[in-house]
Amino acid sequence: MFSLETDRLLLRPWEDADLDAFAAMNADPEVMRHFPAVMSPAETAAMMARMRSKLATDGFGVFPVIRKADGRFVGFVGLNRPAYPVSLPFDPCVEFAWRLVRDAWGQGYATEAARAWMRFGFETLDLDEIVAFTAAGNRASRRVMERLGMARSEADDFLHPVLPADHPLAPHVLYRLPRAVAGF
Repeated sequence: MFSLETDRLLLRPWEDADLDAFAAMNADPEVMRHFPAVMSPAETAAMMARMRSKLATDGFGVFPVIRKADGRFVGFVGLNRPAYPVSLPFDPCVEFAWRLVRDAWGQGYATEAARAWMRFGFETLDLDEIVAFTAAGNRASRRVMERLGMARSEADDFLHPVLPADHPLAPHVLYRLPRAVAGF
């Protein structure tokens, strides 16, 4: 197993001790505003198990973000191969994924951690492109994507395949970051 570090953050594999803080984050309605529902502790435990499994299978994944200053869990950030029951219009792909606890918002943690994963994705995994997508109304995540140098083309916008087409969160935007644009 490996970990990544930034000036302020440690990104490391999941530990059983992360579950309570992870479940609290996923139960916060404001954190989950751009997702269909908050998650129960059992749903969060299943999600953590899937993330651990993907790390073993893919050799990378979505890791907890630990603030070095106090050792606190502040969310997760990482690279992910989406695995939905229905393919995304741009599959296969590797995406940036992040979610932070509310009091960690606005401090640059998502961007800082994603930059560490960007380097790993392009230098270690030799990816040609990393994507990110979110509900169209998620302005905060879209700003992170733009700070990372990602670009959106309206032609790539899509309806998320696991939501009904008339669901308010179904319209999604796709941002892309080719290796050449990222400078790797």
